[in-house]
Amino acid sequence: MDQLTLGIGTRLQHTQYGPGVIVGVRYASYLVSFIHHGIKEIDKNDSHMDEIIPEQVTAELETSADVEKSLLRILRLWNGTSEVVPLSDRWTGGTLLLQPADKNQKPKEIPIDAFFHKIVMLRDRLRVLEQQLNAHKQLSDEEKVNMQQYITRIYGSLTTFNVLFRNKEHWFVGEKGGKED
Repeated sequence: MDQLTLGIGTRLQHTQYGPGVIVGVRYASYLVSFIHHGIKEIDKNDSHMDEIIPEQVTAELETSADVEKSLLRILRLWNGTSEVVPLSDRWTGGTLLLQPADKNQKPKEIPIDAFFHKIVMLRDRLRVLEQQLNAHKQLSDEEKVNMQQYITRIYGSLTTFNVLFRNKEHWFVGEKGGKED
């Protein structure tokens, strides 16, 4: 075993201390947390140490981006945290102009970045509402499905704003997008 390549989280078996996990890596040693002996500093070339390789390990195909998305979903569920969603490049620095039909009234000009931020906040709050609805303990499944249909229709009504998003993964998706082909 080439012990210079082991990293934090690697499980080990030591003849003197038993099973443990690497919790720190130093130049010539590992900090290993042993179940029955606490944290010990072990030389990287210690011959009494072997890596434990689990027998039934499946190859995980999750990328760091997948892990990040999962974490963001959890944070949104429990904290209402919103993710950073990039505005499409062609709109950056632009303005939204609301022109009244009456030419005697002044038009309203809004920075598109501010408008986009409000759209993203609306989307994030809809997602949190959807998660809270699905997790609600007192609603029946039928009630949840009925309310979920309204949320899906709201997403569908907001698809016009998808043109503002840089990445398609951030788009609003209504009923058509939810059905499998």
